[in-house]
Amino acid sequence: MARSERLLTLLQTLRRYRRPVSGAVLAEETGVSLRTLYRDIASLQSQGAMIEGEPGIGYVLKPGFMLPPMMFSQDEIEALVLGSRWVARATDARLAAAGTDALAKIAAVLPADLREAVDQAAVVVGTRRITEDKADLSLMRKAIQTERMVQLTYGDVNGAISTRRIWPFALGYFDNSRIIMAWCELRQDFRHFRADRIVDFAVLEARYPRRRVALAREWQAREGLAHN
Repeated sequence: MARSERLLTLLQTLRRYRRPVSGAVLAEETGVSLRTLYRDIASLQSQGAMIEGEPGIGYVLKPGFMLPPMMFSQDEIEALVLGSRWVARATDARLAAAGTDALAKIAAVLPADLREAVDQAAVVVGTRRITEDKADLSLMRKAIQTERMVQLTYGDVNGAISTRRIWPFALGYFDNSRIIMAWCELRQDFRHFRADRIVDFAVLEARYPRRRVALAREWQAREGLAHN
């Protein structure tokens, strides 16, 4: 394991603990000798990592410490590239541009060798065609973020048009469609709305009466997606 990757692994291990953890435990989890561990901790401290503690007492990483971009591993870089490329292909134009810009900002502060790894990442996103949406999903995302009600004109699978007032709490991006998860006042239940079937919608000033996080948790439990 390269030294930079070893130091990153140590930092990530420390972030899992909120209380001081012994050097012996850290050495076992990171797969190095106790002597190497002490040397790595000293190296990280000299680079600005806020690690407190000493041998025999234990070590803890103070909350709020941010990993510098040069600490990304090769796998993490490829994950970022893949995610950015997928977002560019599968989401609305505004979110796609944001994903591309975010990756460019990260690449700009990487060392030369890692910046080259971004450019040469061996990950590819498929080019499956996505159904065109008439609705501006950036506005729908804004409604979700601000917990606003939405007045929706919607066509079902048979083409029948209805008007709904919904409480949108999540937006799912899939290969062939985009789905708004919401509470539907008309049906008094959770409903999924395909973005390509939205004829028109308006974000209302009124906030819905429940918190978005609570709606999402209830929906996840109903769908069997709740995390243990």
